[in-house]
Amino acid sequence: MDIPLYLALGAFAGTLAGLLGVGGGLVMVPVLVFIFQGQAMHGAVIMHMALGTSLAIIMLTSLSSIRAHHQRGAVLWSLCGRLVPGIVLGALSGAVVADMLSDAVLKPVFGIFELLVALQMWLGVRPSMQRNVPDWLGMGVVGWVIGSVSAIVGIGGGTLTVPFLAWCRIGIHNAVATSAACGFPIAVAGTLGFIATGWNEAGLPAMSSGYVYWPAFAAVGVASMLFAPLGARLAHALPADKLKKFFAIFLAVLGVRMLMA
Repeated sequence: MDIPLYLALGAFAGTLAGLLGVGGGLVMVPVLVFIFQGQAMHGAVIMHMALGTSLAIIMLTSLSSIRAHHQRGAVLWSLCGRLVPGIVLGALSGAVVADMLSDAVLKPVFGIFELLVALQMWLGVRPSMQRNVPDWLGMGVVGWVIGSVSAIVGIGGGTLTVPFLAWCRIGIHNAVATSAACGFPIAVAGTLGFIATGWNEAGLPAMSSGYVYWPAFAAVGVASMLFAPLGARLAHALPADKLKKFFAIFLAVLGVRMLMA
C-alpha cells in the first residue's frame, strides 16, 4: 500500500533534481519519516531509517547526474579526487555519530539544517571567490566535514560542496558538476555506514539491512531516475528564480514540520 507513496516521492524528488539541480535528500528524508510513521515503524529507528535509505537512493540518482555532467566535460576530476578520501572518512564517521544520536536529536538537527538551506535559497546568497583551492591536507579536512554533515542529515552534499568550490574560485558550472561527482562516494560510504551501525538494532522492519529499507530504496530510486530528465526539460521552460523561491518555501515548511515531529 505504501509503494504508490514511494513512487510519488521518487517522481517529485527526481523532477526537482532535474529542474533545480538540488539533491533529493532534503525532500526525501522528511517525507520518508512521515511515510515510516504511517507504517507504524518503530519510533526509535524512524529517523535513522530515513537517513540511511535516503543515502542509498542518492547512490542511484547521483550516477545519472554524474553521467550528464561528465558528457559536458564539466567535472573537475582532479579536485574530486582530492576531496574523496576525506569525504569517505567523513561519511563513515557521520553515520557512526548519527547512530549515537536519538531520533529526538536528529529530527531538530535536520530541521534546522533544512531551514538554513531554505533561507540561503530564498536570499540567493552565493559566496564570493576569495581564495585558491587548498592543498591536499586542507581538501582532506574539508572533505571530512562535508562527508560528516552530509551523512548526519542524509544528503549528497551539494549544498556544502558547491559553495566551497565557488569560494575557491571554481566556476559555478564546474562546481555543480564536481559536487555531483562527490555525491556518489558520500552516498556509498554513508549507506555502508548506516547498514553497519544499524545491523543488530532492535525494531528494524523486515526487508531492511541495518538502517536501509529496501522497498523504499527500489521504488523511490527508480522513479526519481525516470523523472529527472523531465525536470531537466522543464528547467528550460520555467522561470528558475521563481521556482527557487517556491522550493525555498517548501523546504522551510518541511523544516518546521521536522522540528515539530
